[in-house]
Amino acid sequence: MTTEIIKQKLNESLQPSLIEIIDDSASHAGHAGAKAGAGHYNVTIVAEAFNDKTLVQRHQLIYQALGDLMKTEIHALGINALTPSENL
Repeated sequence: MTTEIIKQKLNESLQPSLIEIIDDSASHAGHAGAKAGAGHYNVTIVAEAFNDKTLVQRHQLIYQALGDLMKTEIHALGINALTPSENL
């Protein structure tokens, strides 16, 4: 369920040409965040919105798009944020 919400929020905000989300929560059972119900995810996203943005700025765009999910549903988020030209 959370992966679909993550995908929806990123699609709405960044309009990516590619988005892949891996739910790695099961591998982290027992961690503090996992005990509270928050998950571990890895996201690969390709979007023109990342053109001329630093790595930090790209991550900030993603965190802004996800909003409160970062405080409630997501304990850890691995990010691979690419421009279309970097995804060749």
